[in-house]
Amino acid sequence: MSDTTSQQQPEIYKGLAGVPVDYTAISKVNSDTNSLLYRGYPVQQLAASVTFEEVAYLLWNGDLPNAQQLGAFEDLERSHRGLDHEVKRIIDELPLTAHPMDVVRTAVSVIGASDPKTPDDSREANLDKAVRLFAKLPSIVTYDQRRRHELEFVEPRDDLGYSANFLWQAFGETPELEVVNAFDVSMILYAEHSFNASTFTARVIASTLSDLYSAVTGAVGALKGALHGGANEAVMHAFDEIGPGPGSAERAAAWLDTALAEKRKIMGFGHRVYKHGDSRVPTMRDALERMVEHYDRPDLLELYVALEQGMEERKGIKPNLDYPAGPTYHLMGFDTETFTPLFVASRVTGWTAHIMEQLASNALIRPLSVYNGPDERPVPARGA
Repeated sequence: MSDTTSQQQPEIYKGLAGVPVDYTAISKVNSDTNSLLYRGYPVQQLAASVTFEEVAYLLWNGDLPNAQQLGAFEDLERSHRGLDHEVKRIIDELPLTAHPMDVVRTAVSVIGASDPKTPDDSREANLDKAVRLFAKLPSIVTYDQRRRHELEFVEPRDDLGYSANFLWQAFGETPELEVVNAFDVSMILYAEHSFNASTFTARVIASTLSDLYSAVTGAVGALKGALHGGANEAVMHAFDEIGPGPGSAERAAAWLDTALAEKRKIMGFGHRVYKHGDSRVPTMRDALERMVEHYDRPDLLELYVALEQGMEERKGIKPNLDYPAGPTYHLMGFDTETFTPLFVASRVTGWTAHIMEQLASNALIRPLSVYNGPDERPVPARGA
């Protein structure tokens, strides 16, 4: 046995599970109340009482804005909503076969490459970049969805709030207040979640003293994965496989039994952080139920309940936020592949808050690994 293998090996925390790596003042899960807190405020209370713009301000500045601060912030955000011709041109050159997340990732890079303030890593400059991305992402996401349906770009409106304008740009119609409210709730719930995979990716990149746009681009790449942001798309794909409508409960049970027998991962269920169910789910489910009633789609809720109950009975696993969010976006009219870009438009607030926090007290994030390959050996001689 070699010296390496005979030595005591350090404990490996696969995926950094349960390993605290830094402090953050941005969010936490309060295990006592099973509540997700943004800067100390329970997210379900925020979703019930403030707008997404106020939540963005909170994440970046540490507290909710007063009326004057909110007005100035809303004016600034609305002034940045338009898309430059160069960004539109590059989006148009991307193939329609590209996933919408690839389009978003590319667009963020283009904006960064065009911004003369990109090298400036001061908090003031980074806050300006964060607001610019926050304002422009609805235009990016909706432009890509519309071009896939051979529809023209809808210019943003400066007389509408963030969520109302997002829906206006997506569908070209002034949205109904009930739909705006449900969409706003989803944006608030998705905005931030501590050191999740995409946020940690952003912090790792920022820790190298790379620029904010590079960190956000990396975070978009991490969020694309089915085990992270892509789960909301996977939920709707499962619904499509089962098929809503009469008899969906029976079909859901059969589908679930087959999927579990095949050892398929059922997306939209379980969470590494929550031990008693995702605290955001009840608020998002309320929004889903309002949309089911609004669009007169009780069949979709029947399928939702059947699959949820099936997972609880068979595996004892509860849904996470992606489970009610996917069908909610579907009812609103968004393409399934656009669900994760909607997540980006929300989470960019949390990402950029973490990037600025990382830079304020920076240390290069560089974990160790434990080598388990061959022992040192000579390169064989030529011709041997």
